[in-house]
Amino acid sequence: MNCESLGLKVGIEIHQQLDTEHKLFCCCPTIQRDVEESNFEFFRYLRSKRSEIGEVDRAAEEEVARSKKFIYKSYDTTCLVEADEEPPRELNREALQISIQIAKMLNMKTVDEVHVMRKIVIDGSNTTGFQRTALLAFDGYMEIDGDRIGIDTLCVEEEACRKIEDRKNEVVYSLDRLGIPLIEIGTAADIKTPEQAKKVAAKLGMILRSTGKVKRGLGTIRQDVNISIRDGARVEIKGVQTLDILDKVVEYEALRQKNLIDIREELKKRGASVEDNIFDLTDIFKDTKSKVLKRAKSVKGILLKGFAGLVGREIQPGRRLGTEFADIAKMFGLGGIFHTDELPAYGVSEEEVNELKKVVNANRNDAVVLAAGDSKRVTGALKRIIERTQYCLSGVPEETRKANEDGTTSYLRPLPGAARMYPETDVPAVEITDEMLSIEIPELIEDRAKRYVKDYRLSGDLASVMADSEYFKLFEEYAGKVSPTIAARVIHSAPAELKKDGVNTDRLNKEHFRIALDLIIEGKIAKEGTEEVLRILCKKPWVTKNEIVDMLGKAGDIDSFIEKLVQEKKDFIAEKGKHAFKPLMGIVMKEFRGKVDGKVIAEKLKRAIENVI
Repeated sequence: MNCESLGLKVGIEIHQQLDTEHKLFCCCPTIQRDVEESNFEFFRYLRSKRSEIGEVDRAAEEEVARSKKFIYKSYDTTCLVEADEEPPRELNREALQISIQIAKMLNMKTVDEVHVMRKIVIDGSNTTGFQRTALLAFDGYMEIDGDRIGIDTLCVEEEACRKIEDRKNEVVYSLDRLGIPLIEIGTAADIKTPEQAKKVAAKLGMILRSTGKVKRGLGTIRQDVNISIRDGARVEIKGVQTLDILDKVVEYEALRQKNLIDIREELKKRGASVEDNIFDLTDIFKDTKSKVLKRAKSVKGILLKGFAGLVGREIQPGRRLGTEFADIAKMFGLGGIFHTDELPAYGVSEEEVNELKKVVNANRNDAVVLAAGDSKRVTGALKRIIERTQYCLSGVPEETRKANEDGTTSYLRPLPGAARMYPETDVPAVEITDEMLSIEIPELIEDRAKRYVKDYRLSGDLASVMADSEYFKLFEEYAGKVSPTIAARVIHSAPAELKKDGVNTDRLNKEHFRIALDLIIEGKIAKEGTEEVLRILCKKPWVTKNEIVDMLGKAGDIDSFIEKLVQEKKDFIAEKGKHAFKPLMGIVMKEFRGKVDGKVIAEKLKRAIENVI
């Protein structure tokens, strides 16, 4: 793909949870809970309202049209602030201080005073119908391969609810995540290739982790990507969870926009048009063999003049223009759509296709799109599909889409309008003082990795892993007490190997690694015994060092064991000489592996064999 000829422009928004003691506007802890632990739930319907200038946000308007019921699960670790039954508290100063540190690392200018705003969001992810957000810094930059990438804004925000289940007419949310401090970093549209987008996101993630004050794990960081090409439109891709597919997301969206522009040009040649008319086709399918259409209360359709062959045209790998329409139908609680580019099929006969074309007055160059289900939802979906097909005549619609696992994207909602921000009157402004700005910038992970190679003689790969580990300080503490390679093995390699063996290592923490390292230092286990110690701690994380030694068994009198062994194998040693060492070493190691250092065993055994010889 020639990005320059396409005029590709990309900007990235990074959303990162901060690892603070409590949430942004209340004193609840920033922990996630099992849904089964919920002790109360309630539900709401959210509705859009006109702004002070008389406008209704188009994204909010569509959410209302979907008529979703939102169910919220609360816990003993959530409070009335999350339920929107109590005003928010003052802005979390710990979160603010972390955000200032990150702003300095990105060469940004901070505001003199932080004012919290309300941003309209009525997809149910916030009980209030808006998200609280505050601009903290602006006009920064970072460098990637010699290119300067602008950092436009850094905002402090409250995290949204966690979606548990999306039913036909209901969405279930969990309140445990709502209100966790979040920073949103937005780059300028300076990124020119999919590969560069991936590098920018990777470096931003590295800078954030370098603070040691951000949460880790799946879902704690998300990338939203804004993409456009020449003659296309700005499209926001939400929720890219991993870097692995980010370059594909950019590539496939650029391809989608190019194909939509090609379809527009073809429609212009055909003199295509879209009729703003919805036909009731229920009677045509009353005896159909299509199970979907037969059980539907209502079947309706729209006529697309000049669209024949184009609704079924691929615009992304495995996705067609008709898939775009199906995404909209699903948002209205329907299963999808049928269209005449793929019919007769799916139980719909050729006679039924001919009859519906006759009813809507379609000719061979036209396409018909069908939707089935509840009459109100079908009408709502088809109205929105009519709007979407009208965009086909002009090109690419501005919209918000979600990232799929393969890098393709699906329709979410229209791109929000500008009339969606209001001052938050419940939260006082915070002045940014010189003392708050005097915070130090931490060592970057990439610089730490170089130092580990130089100071500890680690390989480049292992140095990078340890520098990026949340236990890097523990590693540095013990790298001077034991071999740095042994410290890295205890903290990183051994848990990784246990995980491959199917052992659940989630319960391991810093204190468990301390136990294993201290046992090595004290000579109570050999370095080979690390995995067995950690295996015990995975199953029984509360046990003490002495209890672990008892579980492993005493090393015993190795000298007497070796003396007894060589006496029993005297004839074998006489026959093999020094070649007897290897098989006898296997016997001793079977008894003492992980309890005594292998080098110590080897030296003792060699001396005993030499004495016999």
